[in-house]
Amino acid sequence: MFSVRRRCAALVLLLSSASAAEIRTLTILHLNDLHSRLTPLENKRGGFAYLATVIRRERADCKDCVLLNAGDVAQGTPVSTIFHGLPVFEIANRLGIDAATLGNHDFDYGWPQTRKFIATAKYPIVSSNVVGAKGQLFTKDPYVILNVNGLRVGVLGAMTHVLDTLTTPQLIGEWHALPVVETVRKYALEMRPKCDLIVLVAHITGEEELDVLSNVPEIPVTVSGHLHNGLPQALNRDGRVLVRVRGYGEELGRLELKVDTEKKSVASWNWKKIPVDSTVAPPAEDVAAEVAKWEDQVSARVDRPLAISKRTLNKVQVKELIEQAMRTETGADFSYMNLGGVRDIIPAGQLRERNIWNVMPFDNRLVTGTFRGKDLPEAVLKGRKVDANRKYTLAVSDFTAANQGTQENLRVTGLKFPGDAGLLRDALIDWFRKKKVIE
Repeated sequence: MFSVRRRCAALVLLLSSASAAEIRTLTILHLNDLHSRLTPLENKRGGFAYLATVIRRERADCKDCVLLNAGDVAQGTPVSTIFHGLPVFEIANRLGIDAATLGNHDFDYGWPQTRKFIATAKYPIVSSNVVGAKGQLFTKDPYVILNVNGLRVGVLGAMTHVLDTLTTPQLIGEWHALPVVETVRKYALEMRPKCDLIVLVAHITGEEELDVLSNVPEIPVTVSGHLHNGLPQALNRDGRVLVRVRGYGEELGRLELKVDTEKKSVASWNWKKIPVDSTVAPPAEDVAAEVAKWEDQVSARVDRPLAISKRTLNKVQVKELIEQAMRTETGADFSYMNLGGVRDIIPAGQLRERNIWNVMPFDNRLVTGTFRGKDLPEAVLKGRKVDANRKYTLAVSDFTAANQGTQENLRVTGLKFPGDAGLLRDALIDWFRKKKVIE
């Protein structure tokens, strides 16, 4: 009798263990760095109306789908610049996003406007490490728990630690980002008893991506943004996975997971990137109507003919053009433009003012200062020999002036730029108009 009881008890334990180790499916659709690109790019990729069609097609009959966005909805086109981002968040509501985090450019119109973005979004926006001087969170919650296909999916938000170097100080105020790894690990430990799976939605650097993947085993899945180029393949470390797609709405990511609810980990996964091709996918009519409504309001202002470009110029070549324009428009001896501030290419053919708005969507000002040759960094000199004691004028953007010590290759601090030549975008438009032809 005792032996029978033991066998029955063992059978109960076995059945209980099998039940606890249930495998459920989860499909994560994901986006990052939309940057207000409401209409398709020069390569016919992207556009919110076409992106909506692709998302809806992927969600059709999908019982385990969730759509996540890894930040930077705002900033990048005239609609966003002129109306300070709000119309873009209104249109983004039609994409069906289930949860998102903030990107650094979502602060470009000042942190009070960012709060309006959060209020406008019809989905939760979470961030665990953007805090104020007293440690208070910028968003209401650091994470949200979604119920999907019987799974409790915890979505934890995070921002790159270098947020303060990616915007001008007055726009972000007291808010700053805590170190990513320590913060998300703290919250992941808090979330683990409440969730079957934790997903980090993060707007972070490549180094921070690898740091999370290597040092936060409590987070099985990371959906990343900030770097606009998509990963060629998913990053994988000890069964944990990290994914990122191309920005500007050119791609939609689809990560199909099998989740072990006992181990709260990924049993298996498959990832693919789905192109958003406006020559193939029809536009979603409701989204197209909203896009047209806002684009019509800016068209008269930004679609005036400007110049002719004889060839397509990549961002490095556009940077050189901008620097040339900065010198010409201010009479400076030298100029410097950070490559990260160049937001678009220059296409071949007829240019419109819109092209310059897309290249320079920020309301950065063109500022100048006078310095001795010995104080100018090599990134500015570019090999040109100067008299160490002679004074030279340098033109930069006010963003560079405010963040000079952190700019690519511009390892100087303390340079003062009292001269103000107005909006850099206006100076560029004037220069292109006078140039007429870009060889």
